[in-house]
Amino acid sequence: MKTSHYLFAIVFSMLAVAQLTSCNDDPDTEFMYVMKSQYASDYLKESPRFSKFTQIVTRSKMMDLLGTYGSYTVFAPTDDAVDKFLQGRGLSSVDELSQADCDTITFTHIIEHAYFTTDYNDGTYPVMNMLDRPLTISCDSDTLSVPGEIHLAIYINKQSRMIHEDDSVANGVVHTMDQVIGTNNFMLTDIMKTDESIKLFTNALLLTHMSDSLTKYKDENYSVGKDSIDWTNDRLIVHTGNEYDNVAYMENRYFKFTAFVPLDAMLEEKYGVTDINGLVQLAKECYDPVYPEDADITDPTDRRNSLNRFVSYHLLPFQASYYRLTAVDGPNSVLASSLFYRKMWDISCWYETLMPHSILKVSFPSGTESGLYVNRRGIQSRADQRNIKIRGSKVLTASESHMDQTSLNGVYHYIDDILSYGYHPGLKVNTQYDVMNERIRVDCAALSPDFITSGGRGHNTQVNTNINPGLYGQQSFSTQAATNPNTCLGYKAGSAANFYFTDATHIHIRPRYLPFASYEGDEVTVKGRYDLTVKLPPVPEGDWEVRFFTCVGLPSRGIVQFYIDNVPQGIPFDMRPSGRSAHIGYKSDEELGDALAITSFDKQFRYRGWMKGPSSSGFSTNNTSITQVFRQYPENLRKIIGVFHSDGKTDHYLRMQQKMESENNECSFDMIEIVPSNVYNNPDVLEDKL
Repeated sequence: MKTSHYLFAIVFSMLAVAQLTSCNDDPDTEFMYVMKSQYASDYLKESPRFSKFTQIVTRSKMMDLLGTYGSYTVFAPTDDAVDKFLQGRGLSSVDELSQADCDTITFTHIIEHAYFTTDYNDGTYPVMNMLDRPLTISCDSDTLSVPGEIHLAIYINKQSRMIHEDDSVANGVVHTMDQVIGTNNFMLTDIMKTDESIKLFTNALLLTHMSDSLTKYKDENYSVGKDSIDWTNDRLIVHTGNEYDNVAYMENRYFKFTAFVPLDAMLEEKYGVTDINGLVQLAKECYDPVYPEDADITDPTDRRNSLNRFVSYHLLPFQASYYRLTAVDGPNSVLASSLFYRKMWDISCWYETLMPHSILKVSFPSGTESGLYVNRRGIQSRADQRNIKIRGSKVLTASESHMDQTSLNGVYHYIDDILSYGYHPGLKVNTQYDVMNERIRVDCAALSPDFITSGGRGHNTQVNTNINPGLYGQQSFSTQAATNPNTCLGYKAGSAANFYFTDATHIHIRPRYLPFASYEGDEVTVKGRYDLTVKLPPVPEGDWEVRFFTCVGLPSRGIVQFYIDNVPQGIPFDMRPSGRSAHIGYKSDEELGDALAITSFDKQFRYRGWMKGPSSSGFSTNNTSITQVFRQYPENLRKIIGVFHSDGKTDHYLRMQQKMESENNECSFDMIEIVPSNVYNNPDVLEDKL
């Protein structure tokens, strides 16, 4: 098993160039049918290859939808594919399918968002299909179709192959499939049980009963009534200063999970672990030195037990595919290149895990070590500014796996080393003190697992429309939902974990937009006479400073009072004045001149409770590169809120309270930094400007 898996990874990398080259091959002329003036419904009806799928879609009453304006991906099985499916069911014609069968097949093959293979070709699509199931896309090499040639084979859910892709239609894209896509009704633990290459971790998951935590799927108590997600409710058009946002709420609330799973072959090769007893000893090696008071707890279901900690630290309380774990949203990410200086900063995010009071870091460096890593430190292939380089554990892509790893309530990813929030015997580091002892920078759209699972984070990434006035184009001024394209997901009280707020508080996440001054393009908008409390990400023992990064200088902003653990932090923060106002006193590096003057101003600015924005990121007006760096933009500032002490075992909270008697002022809740004293108060090594 070990040999076959690693050989697959090697062969895959050797064939990468040949596969990519084959993407440019001229398509078979029998499939060439690109008519951008046609809707998807016309495409299906007029192509003889899809006559049976057309019958199925028509019976489901969905053909009319595919004939309207919108954005759709249609995975259309050929007549041969439908015949194979019917034969497998013991049927001879589409007429013998039940109405429920037609609905299920149709909803399985449509995503309400257009995805070309050039946009996304490895991992789980960020938007579920109309049956509310995830679909996974992956690549493999095809050496059989044309003897002596290597071609790219693209699969959905590892079984249904695209035999022609990327036919543009007026309302999306159509991909031709050689099989009907099956529906997956298994829970995460169930599909992990079928994977023979991860038996050790799966057995530990069952032994610790952490598998019980992965059985949740749908919140049966959730209801939004008239506000459900259809973006046609004029009552939910929200004014945000310069534009109006078209807000709707999730029709259903789901609980989903992500697991990072070590392969049996790796555990044997690196740690000599071949059975559950060996894994128990490895877990003790990780956690007994850091939690010696719990070393004698032998009950694996006890949350303080070392094996329980080992397993639960590999689990996240939301579902995220490979490219959704950071702001790198695809192999050729416009988002990453437009918002980050990647030679200066590895794109990273931090997440709370299912191990109590623990956090992990997910990074996507560029350069020679490009890829997705967990608990890594460094920049590209070198050490960071504090001369620390820790490789971390690499996450394998969907194409590097041998089976579909997506379930009804989550996804799992293979990793090439274990994860540990204690001592890591393979890397010879203490994760809490070697990896996490740095500035933790978290996009506010990642602070709740519901924001990620629901698709609110990164929803409808928009590039610059070059239409003025308005950030999102002239249509953003429309107060009619039907004509306003700024679709935003909203959240009711009780529907966003880690967020606690009153009924007078309105929260929605704006579409990820490259030209606006928001970190990672996302922005959580908090509006009304709000009173919001957010659970901060857990951090190791020590003193930590909390900072709030936002965009000031808009009259629609309000006055907010911050609290840490319900203790007021300074005077209320008036977000309306410009950064250059006397209230704040921003000066650019160019104005200040030399390095000494810049350092002196930064110290004075910090003493007054402010910091400039980071220099490693910004926003774009050309969709290809940073055109405005946050540090050099006077309206993007970090407000130092206060300091708290963590014992590593207690939750801490940030509270925000609107102090204006107005329903129309909002707070751009954009990004927070949680910074250890070794960084913000180190007399020997000043904090960098990144």
